[in-house]
Amino acid sequence: MPTITLPDNSQREYDHALTVMQVSESIGPGLAKATLGGMVDDNFVDASYLIEKDSNLRIITERDPEGLEIIRHSCAHLMAQAVKELYPEAQVTIGPVIEDGFYYDYAYEPGFTPDDLVKIEKKMEELSKADLEVSRSVMTRDEATAFFRNLGEEYKAEIIESIPSNEDLSLYTQGDFTDLCRGPHVPSTGKIKSFKLMKLAGAYWRGDSNNEMLQRIYGTAWQDKKALKAYLTRLEEAEKRDHRKLAKKQDLFHFQEEAPGMVFWHPKGWTIYKIIEQYISTKMRQNGYQEIHTPQVVDKSLWERSGHWDKFREDMFTTSSESRDYAIKPMNCPCHIQVFNQGLKSYRDLPLRLAEFGSCHRNEASGTLHGLMRARNFTQDDAHIFCTEHQIQDEVSNFIDLLFEVYRDFGFDDVIIKLSTRPENRVGSDEIWDKSEQALELALNNKGLDWALQPGEGAFYGPKIEFSLKDCIGRVWQCGTIQVDFSMPERLDASYVNEDSSKQVPVMLHRAIVGSMERFIGILIENYAGAYPVWLAPVQAVIISITENQIDYAKKISEILKNQHFRAEVDLRNETIGLKIRDHAMQRVPYQIILGAREQNENTVAVRTRDGEDLGTMSLDTLIQRLNDDVACLGRTNLED
Repeated sequence: MPTITLPDNSQREYDHALTVMQVSESIGPGLAKATLGGMVDDNFVDASYLIEKDSNLRIITERDPEGLEIIRHSCAHLMAQAVKELYPEAQVTIGPVIEDGFYYDYAYEPGFTPDDLVKIEKKMEELSKADLEVSRSVMTRDEATAFFRNLGEEYKAEIIESIPSNEDLSLYTQGDFTDLCRGPHVPSTGKIKSFKLMKLAGAYWRGDSNNEMLQRIYGTAWQDKKALKAYLTRLEEAEKRDHRKLAKKQDLFHFQEEAPGMVFWHPKGWTIYKIIEQYISTKMRQNGYQEIHTPQVVDKSLWERSGHWDKFREDMFTTSSESRDYAIKPMNCPCHIQVFNQGLKSYRDLPLRLAEFGSCHRNEASGTLHGLMRARNFTQDDAHIFCTEHQIQDEVSNFIDLLFEVYRDFGFDDVIIKLSTRPENRVGSDEIWDKSEQALELALNNKGLDWALQPGEGAFYGPKIEFSLKDCIGRVWQCGTIQVDFSMPERLDASYVNEDSSKQVPVMLHRAIVGSMERFIGILIENYAGAYPVWLAPVQAVIISITENQIDYAKKISEILKNQHFRAEVDLRNETIGLKIRDHAMQRVPYQIILGAREQNENTVAVRTRDGEDLGTMSLDTLIQRLNDDVACLGRTNLED
């Protein structure tokens, strides 16, 4: 007689084993209709899973995050079934869930076209309406290999052959279609109602460029039509905000083949970069950091000692000189320890906070490069705090306060926090990892912050807290991080003299607030759609003369604004005033200062905003005060934030 304990701690007793779906039915028909799967004693299972003993049960519906994962897993199979019915000669390979959707790779010699996607999606709709039952079965590895090879699915058979022989495999069948998957899946295809196939792409078999090229179909699936429509609207909005397109319109930067993944900054883009750099540099000084600068090219032996050579060799750019091998710096931490190691350190010197705008190079695959968001050369607002164990809590707490202050200054109030714990491939003892993880967890809990756990996602040398920003259209960007590291300082011979004159190894906290400066600027461009807060705008005001008679007055106003440290330009082109206004509105310049005969005679200015609001005529002093107020707000909505 299993007793089922539900999330509200209520209990239900049954006189026989029963499935998750049967428990739902016993609670009510509405819940049964909505049930997609369940969480039984922390195991993610199908609705058909048989509960035979006392268990904790959480029933999963489309309202739950796990429900959306079930829908997307199942939609990948629905797409594969549709492809097999339309194109029987196509072979299915790998089809995982990804952020906001799923994909499936196919071996199909003729190749799919955009028109094929329309046909496949229509067939998926037919299969959904047919409401085919989805059933799970189990086979041994050898049975599954023979089963798929008999179907002509050579790629699937190859996948299965690489699985240990003692493992049983789960297969899911709907209609005449069977596929390998760990599950769980929806009870029937009718549960998959809101989906869309998005695009085609090439993909190497198993991600290896030495293997044959397959064709990938990307799709998205949601719990209902409203959520799907909202997602597609977000994509349209994201397309409008693409930082690469806006950068071209606003003349901020460019990329070219001679330096793939490396930015050519133009004057306006570099202005934004330097504003952010100067702002962060000031914050660092105010919070007790000392700024340093370390070499770009460092002997291979240092990376071997730090552990990076074994873990990241393939991602490093290397060079050699005079029979010595070097790596172009992919990260800053080993070099910061070299600075710490110069001179004898005492416990009185700790915490020691060393900061650097460190230029790093990583040999990212060309297919993964994406403007500023994924580059081969980037600069981190990197810092490392060398401290004692008992100082960890205060340092992490102070860093979190600083991070939230910086994010608010850039206009981000919605921050998602995740704690990433030890990965399988790591350095350091379990005792050290226990201490590191407990230190970060305690720091978060002491500040009363909401956070989620990411098991196994820590760095190879220590656990970390990740801070992600949510932008104005709901996208999440991971930027900040703080990591506790007991291992690397010891590997690189860092030490200090303790109160009792003993030699101790410091704890090292790796931390960054914006992360990659380039990527953060890309996020800002897209978040603000090129309409930056006044303090970040590369041009804060443009002075426009109506006729040639106002040229000298326009130059005078420009000089006054520049002397007040505002970034002002003058537009003296022999064009209509309407065209000039439109041009600068398209450039999203915060203020347009329009000068005609009246303004010149009265020593005033006429002011328009980039949104087209006419602020009327005002004195130059009034305009300067308005600009100062805007700059003082930074990215916040008002000074009280």
